[in-house]
Amino acid sequence: MKFGGTSVADLERIRNAAAKVKREVDRGYDVTVVVSAMAGETNKFVEFVHDAACPPGSNGSGLYDAREYDAVVAAGEQVTSGLMALVLQQMDVPARSWMGWQVPIMTTGAHGSARIVDIPTDNLAKKFGEGLHAVVAGFQGIGPDGRISTLGRGGSDTSAVALAAALGAERCDIYTDVDGVYTTDPRIERRARKLDKIAYEEMLELASLGAKVLQTRSVELAMRYKVRLQVLSSFDDKPGTLVCDEEEIVEQNVVSGIAHSRDEAKLTLVKVPDRPGVAAAIFGPLADAGVNVDMIVQNIGADGMTDMTFSTVTDQVAKARAALEAARGEIRYHDLVIDDEVCKISIVGIGMRSHAGVAQRMFSALAQEGINIKVITTSEIKVSVLIDRKYMELAVQTLHKTFGLEGD
Repeated sequence: MKFGGTSVADLERIRNAAAKVKREVDRGYDVTVVVSAMAGETNKFVEFVHDAACPPGSNGSGLYDAREYDAVVAAGEQVTSGLMALVLQQMDVPARSWMGWQVPIMTTGAHGSARIVDIPTDNLAKKFGEGLHAVVAGFQGIGPDGRISTLGRGGSDTSAVALAAALGAERCDIYTDVDGVYTTDPRIERRARKLDKIAYEEMLELASLGAKVLQTRSVELAMRYKVRLQVLSSFDDKPGTLVCDEEEIVEQNVVSGIAHSRDEAKLTLVKVPDRPGVAAAIFGPLADAGVNVDMIVQNIGADGMTDMTFSTVTDQVAKARAALEAARGEIRYHDLVIDDEVCKISIVGIGMRSHAGVAQRMFSALAQEGINIKVITTSEIKVSVLIDRKYMELAVQTLHKTFGLEGD
């Protein structure tokens, strides 16, 4: 059972979460609880690190020892796990807290963005045998250097799924401030419907395309190790959404969800010589600059020139521009055109594998609303388009209706 920052934001909410844990203990389960830091605490610690490494008026570069960064920002989960264990003890639930290094959750040495390598379960299993339930600090582990490591933002979801896989858990329940996975963002489409079940592949696509319910790495882990995930609300006792293998889902919709990503930008290199290695010459410098490229389209001209278009998030446009301008001599492009007023709209569904004409329905529906498509990419279970950002809400609502996703 994993509880996010809003679910453990204060003692009252920790008691509320603990009551849910007690309910599962009373049903006879050995429970491992994974907790995030209280809402806002991690941001506060990150700010402390930045201020310590580069105080006002100093000439510091803002660079700092990532090992000490991890030592500071991991403190939030340590506090929450101890408080959760104390509250559970008051409810007559035998429990103890575990830091990542005590389990141990063994990670790579990439401090600040470590990846989990292994989770030996002997220590936890021994305490389960003594009747103790585990409250584990999420987001953290221990690196090969013996220092505290952290998994990056959203890492508590990853901790929970990894522990569920290591322990062979029946299920991993993710408690958050929403009560499940919806067909689209209910803030944009009021008739969005909560899904009873969704396949791993669909959830992974939705998470990577802008849906904020689950962290992408946690869904990847769940799919790899077949961990059944359930998304539930910490504040309402309502059924949630089960993320599972598609074989568990009896009847598939052609499209299960509509995702959107608001802050996208489209960059086009105009008149690049069409020659072997041109793509490497373009995307190599972008990778070196840390620019995450998403959609890529190449148009071949008749005059031996090509136009190369790609998308990225808006806050990486400056880095992309600088990298491309620095490599202009090698790439030999004529012009760089940037459109930072676009958004990405995607339809996702494993039912698309066995149904023809899904993309055509999407394009026709957008055309009827006068929405022009700038870039298209597809996969086996996804179609994504870039459109003008001003049409984002209209596009989501239109496609939600087109594919029959409305609730009551």
